[in-house]
Amino acid sequence: MADRTLFQTLIEELGKRFIDATKIPDSILSNLNPKFPIRPYQEKAFRLFLNYWNEDFDGKPKQNHQLLFHMATGSGKTLMMAGLILYLYEKGYRNFLFFVNNNNIIEKTKDNFLNQHSIKYLFADSISFTDKRINFHELNNFQSTSPDEINIIFTTIQGLHLSLNTPRENSITYDDFEDKKIVLLSDEAHHINADTKKGIEIEQDELFEILSWEGTVERIFKANPNNVLLEFTATVDFNDENLSKKYKPKLIFDYPLKEFRKDGYSKEVKVLQSDLSTIDRAIQAILLSQYRRKVFEKNKLHIKPVILFKSKTIKESQSFLEDFVYAVKNLKPDTLQTIQNGTDEETILKIFSYLEANNISLENLVTELKEDFSEEKLISVNSKEDSELKQLAVNSLESNEFRAVFAVDKLNEGWDVLNLFDIVRLYETRDSGKGKLGKTTMSEAQLIGRGARYCPFQITSDQPLFGRKYDEDIDNELRICEELHYHSSYNPKYIQELNTALREIGIKANESIERKITLKESFKKTALYKAGHFFINERVKYSRDDIVGLDSSVINQLHKITLKTGYTKSIFAFEAPATDKGIVKKSVDYSLKNFGKSIIRKAIQRLEFYEFSNLKKYLPNLKSIDQFIDSEDYLGKLKLEVTGLPDKVNNLSPDEMLDATIQVLTSISTFISSDKIEYKGSKKFHPRMIKEVFTDKTLNFTIDDSGDKEFGKSMNNAVETAYHLDLTAKDWYPFNDCYGTSEEKLLIQYIDKKHTDLSKKYSEVFLIRNERHFKIYAFDDGRPFEPDFILYLVGKEETNTMYYQVFLEPKGSHLLKADEWKENFLKAIKSEFEIDQLFSNKHYAAWGLPFFNSTDRTREFNEGFEELIN
Repeated sequence: MADRTLFQTLIEELGKRFIDATKIPDSILSNLNPKFPIRPYQEKAFRLFLNYWNEDFDGKPKQNHQLLFHMATGSGKTLMMAGLILYLYEKGYRNFLFFVNNNNIIEKTKDNFLNQHSIKYLFADSISFTDKRINFHELNNFQSTSPDEINIIFTTIQGLHLSLNTPRENSITYDDFEDKKIVLLSDEAHHINADTKKGIEIEQDELFEILSWEGTVERIFKANPNNVLLEFTATVDFNDENLSKKYKPKLIFDYPLKEFRKDGYSKEVKVLQSDLSTIDRAIQAILLSQYRRKVFEKNKLHIKPVILFKSKTIKESQSFLEDFVYAVKNLKPDTLQTIQNGTDEETILKIFSYLEANNISLENLVTELKEDFSEEKLISVNSKEDSELKQLAVNSLESNEFRAVFAVDKLNEGWDVLNLFDIVRLYETRDSGKGKLGKTTMSEAQLIGRGARYCPFQITSDQPLFGRKYDEDIDNELRICEELHYHSSYNPKYIQELNTALREIGIKANESIERKITLKESFKKTALYKAGHFFINERVKYSRDDIVGLDSSVINQLHKITLKTGYTKSIFAFEAPATDKGIVKKSVDYSLKNFGKSIIRKAIQRLEFYEFSNLKKYLPNLKSIDQFIDSEDYLGKLKLEVTGLPDKVNNLSPDEMLDATIQVLTSISTFISSDKIEYKGSKKFHPRMIKEVFTDKTLNFTIDDSGDKEFGKSMNNAVETAYHLDLTAKDWYPFNDCYGTSEEKLLIQYIDKKHTDLSKKYSEVFLIRNERHFKIYAFDDGRPFEPDFILYLVGKEETNTMYYQVFLEPKGSHLLKADEWKENFLKAIKSEFEIDQLFSNKHYAAWGLPFFNSTDRTREFNEGFEELIN
């Protein structure tokens, strides 16, 4: 069994910081659809690939690259493919073969890659590299390809195997792979490992005799040493010794469902079991679905929740569909009243509380349900003969009128509908037993995992679009919009087995704990709570109006340009090659303006990026192309170091000047386009009433084996530990308890030790925990930040009393580097903040201290803290 994975080898040999600092090229960033921003884990995957591709980290010849991306369902494998296609095109690849085991996935991927009108189209409106636009060219074979386009074949693995081994006219053949370098993209790659799973050892001579899917893929991959095989799957069994041996050395990125859920990119899953008939369970589900729709609409979000009704057999599904249509047509308010009276389930009771609070009668709700779940808004996809139109419909449920899907297992793989919020299990059988999870239970868990893809929405622009926002805010009504409900009959043994399966695939945490924090009555009686203020800044749209030129780093940099030399060398095939010393080159410095305006203008005309309308997006104060060329704020001061043949580099021809200018402008365009700041944090801090911001809260803590062991545990707990402190006896801590991380609890202990010193200087001292009560925004780019604590200090002066609010952030050692921007922001607050003083006898100041870390950063924090005391 292989000891380490490829990505572990990369990190060990190149270093994590080296990889993290890798710049993702503009060929990827500017050519992907901006509606789908690259997520942090996808950035990491791209960086690992770029370092693998460009660094000689293992000393091996770079040929027949085979890599595996093991990524959770819903984590954006297709976006990764799109980005890698763009990058490999830039590296000289023109021919791409996409294959998968499922026709449904083929059609979905074609839509994502080729249909510019699709809401899931992955590319920018126009794909361009330096000075020219390129297009996708869909083919049946590689016999007539375009040298400038992205030539791509979409096929199933079954169709590929059949075409290659029983050739027909105009179909793909083995010959296609021998004289062209091709990138093979294998989706759901676990389907092509039948031979490996069997433990078949394949010798090179035997390879061409194996007429299996895996053998076919291996043969076309090895047909050309420059071919690339990129495999993507959410499902690899690394416990299988043969699969582990094959894939660990090729595993360049590992992002399982457990990490995907922990990072907040999936819905949370709730299993709702009811001792009701199937039709009553279905009515309960549409009631919950309509409640979700109302919460979305209340928050001005046009999102239509969808339900999947899952049957055991096609016949049962068809029969239930008829029953459902009849039940909805004859629905009465009494039915809903019966559901309300017969349940103590908190989620269901919230629905009726919402209806009452918003004056929505059951009669009106019944009218809505009859309309929204009428027969024409239901779709059944069970038969093999279901039309392609139906397949397209169930893959675009976000944009059509269907509210419910009736199916058996047609949607088990390749279905990526985001607005699925309820799955209703219409059968009661189970196949687990003797301590083992049954195949059906595991497939149901995997279906839930697919349905748990997050449905993106934002209430405010600073919220993450594609991630959960209300994990710790139990009482927020929008939590229901981040949850997938699995409706089952009341069967505790089955539910236990299902939860085990969900934990096994990573879609549910091992443990989740709810905790209540409350403000102490003693704090509520203080003048600070009743009438006090604290100050936070705002996120403001960045107009870029203050940009009056290129960044100084671009202007002052010596741009290095290398000219083509035309050097060619040949040797006799059987001669021992002599040592090749290469060619002698020389470097000369030039000012770009010395090339002449006509040369620079011609270079600008060849590069689409420099169309004036596009430049204005980034440089709003630019008045003309002439200004761009002449002004020292733009190109006027640019200097180049040109390297080439000694007899030419001192006396460049017009063509060589043009070549050098195009090279430097292409390089600069990356700098200009990468400066895409849309927001900034205001320097002005605005007042908020303390009593309106800091409130009692119910918190939710997801406990994972890899998490902080203190997370979710009471600090007041009577069992003496290194983190124990009885906060009920500490009037300076306004809340009754702290359930935070170990570093957060150590900070509280630190303040406890310093409280006496602080009390000598200040009349009031309060350390207030920020449990998602407020955010502040980084000055540079408006990134939201929720500091864990405010240390609020009131001076002893009778007039011109000083009020300090100090933002504090404890940080574990493993996060110091990743969150460095937060620390830089905190340290900048003291010198940058602006506050309109509200009262003539009070003076408010905002500070931030360096990160608190109990082991690595004590000196920096202590120095900042001593300023407060002295």
